[in-house]
Amino acid sequence: MYKSFSMELAGRTLTVDVGRVGKQANGCAFMHYGDTTVLSTATASEKPREGIDFFPLSVEFEEKMYAVGKIPGGFNKREGKASENAVLTSRVIDRPMRPLFPKDYRNDVTLNNMVMSVDPECRPELVGMLGSAIATCISDIPFDGPCAMTQMGMIDGEFIVNPSQEQWAKGDLKLTVASTAEKVIMIEAGANLISDEKMIEAIYKCHEVNQTIIEFINNIVAEVGKPKHSYESCAIPEELFAAIKEIVPPQEMEEAVFTDEKQVREENIRQITERLEEAFADNEEWLNVLGEAIYQYQKKTVRKMILKDHKRPDGRAIDQIRPLASEVDIIPRVHGSAMFTRGQTQICNVTTLAPLSEIQKVDGLDENVTGKRYMHHYNFPSYSVGETKPSRGPGRREIGHGALAERALLPVLPSEEEFPYAIRSVSETFESNGSTSMASTCASCMSLMAAGVPLKDMVAGISCGLVTGDTDDDYLVLTDIQGLEDFFGDMDFKVTGTHEGISAIQMDIKIHGLTRPIVEEAIRRAHEARNFIMDTVMVNAIDKPRDHVGEFAPKIIQTKVDPDQISEVIGQRGKTINKIIDETGVKIDINDEGMVYICGVDQAMMDKALKIIRSIVDPIEVGQIYEGTVVRIMNFGAFVELAPNKDGMIHISKLAPQRVEKVEDVVNIGDVVKVKVLEVDKMGRINLSLKDVPQE
Repeated sequence: MYKSFSMELAGRTLTVDVGRVGKQANGCAFMHYGDTTVLSTATASEKPREGIDFFPLSVEFEEKMYAVGKIPGGFNKREGKASENAVLTSRVIDRPMRPLFPKDYRNDVTLNNMVMSVDPECRPELVGMLGSAIATCISDIPFDGPCAMTQMGMIDGEFIVNPSQEQWAKGDLKLTVASTAEKVIMIEAGANLISDEKMIEAIYKCHEVNQTIIEFINNIVAEVGKPKHSYESCAIPEELFAAIKEIVPPQEMEEAVFTDEKQVREENIRQITERLEEAFADNEEWLNVLGEAIYQYQKKTVRKMILKDHKRPDGRAIDQIRPLASEVDIIPRVHGSAMFTRGQTQICNVTTLAPLSEIQKVDGLDENVTGKRYMHHYNFPSYSVGETKPSRGPGRREIGHGALAERALLPVLPSEEEFPYAIRSVSETFESNGSTSMASTCASCMSLMAAGVPLKDMVAGISCGLVTGDTDDDYLVLTDIQGLEDFFGDMDFKVTGTHEGISAIQMDIKIHGLTRPIVEEAIRRAHEARNFIMDTVMVNAIDKPRDHVGEFAPKIIQTKVDPDQISEVIGQRGKTINKIIDETGVKIDINDEGMVYICGVDQAMMDKALKIIRSIVDPIEVGQIYEGTVVRIMNFGAFVELAPNKDGMIHISKLAPQRVEKVEDVVNIGDVVKVKVLEVDKMGRINLSLKDVPQE
């Protein structure tokens, strides 16, 4: 049965069609927001997947290029691998929804969002986020929703609810907040150094809007929602827990997990696992879930010790940061490098500078984003956690962590006019025990400064964790969580910024939301921690950007020409510019506004190229001395090329103080001579003199 539901949302109409399309999916919402159309579906397998100890949720965000009237680029001319934006959007949908599914649910679930048309006033990412929530809520898939999402922009200090593509791209805030009816469950933000107070205000304005959407979703569910289906629970039998505790008492488990050495802890757990496997060798059913049972036992132990005894696994205080170290210039010949270490998390970052012609081209649904000048890439090899697996290129986690560190540095980067370079920053994870993305932010900041990128301020990041009890008031916020506290805790709240303001946030949780006091405390703790990191560690390695780029980095000179003169610099079929490049060995880029970028490693050749270009576009001035090449000889004089397509003539009478019988007695073709401009007549002809040039 086809039904349509509508509500007014931020001045536009949001319409949800149910029962119109996609009827074989467990749940389908045909979403319309303005002229943006997204088909969102939720589908679950009939039976649980065997042999797994996690919930197999997949979230897809499919960008169809026909949605913006484009044919995809590339040889195949069809959509292929998901874009970075699609991957990041999928993660933003996944993170708030995953905790709302039953923890013991093992059926495969796929949330698919297909973008079919794009209205620049209504961002398709937001429509897909809402569509996934609605499709799941009206389906028969077990889900403790509803949840809703709102995006917030800010221009000139004014908040904009669900901004347009242009407002999103140009504003000082890119904030996405997901909520349940009671609490905030996900925060994703990029910001132009916004204060803690302003960020908290924006978060809870989003939360307020989410409540109106949740009321709308509840009305849809009441009318067309399906009863939730029963499922085969994969919960660990209580008898198994009891048997494990008989063999490994709580005190022994505490001693096993409470150490600051990750390898020691893993060895302790390995020995415990071997004992339990031997004890339960005759019980195949228990052996199949033993790994998950041991994980749950560790989790309960760690959570109890942190929450009740305020004791962390590595013995730190609740607000204490792990041991820190930083250094720069650890890799020779690269343009910039730095290493940042926090406990057993270690990141090496390398910066590469290149001409602006090497910016990353982006083929996507947003017309405002066609290229990326700054690229941050994050790599997480298996050896960093002591594992062995082949490298298959960056996965969604690596892309997400790289994008977070990229957002963290964007507000402090110089403009193209100030620093005409494309910039790539690569974070290599040498060792990992939690919060590598925040270590990447710190390492990247130092690496950029070491490369001579004139950052406006220093940036650092930290992650805060959470352990909760039975009530909203029973909780403990942890500063600088390590891997174990992330795995067994309830929150990973990452915040980056300068001393003054926030540049990025990424918050995800494993519970059904955070109260406002928790959010405020996490933001405050993160501010204190990043100030400590910058003031006591990073500043000792490098306290400000170097005033020049490195020895092996390309050098760039920029100059501006009248846009109408660009064709003169390029010449017919590129003849002029290619000749300059051949003569000097530099690389030259010109944009439509007339900015010319000369890139090379030999300063003398760069200066020569600049001189040639200026000679092409600058008017010839009477009375000035120029250097040129004799290109043609006639009986009455010689023609000298002052610049490409700019020749002047020296009359035979102006070749020397004395009478000259033959031009070749003074100059020959190919001679480089200094001449003085005597006249530029009404027809543009240039008359030169050799004899009037002062003798050196």
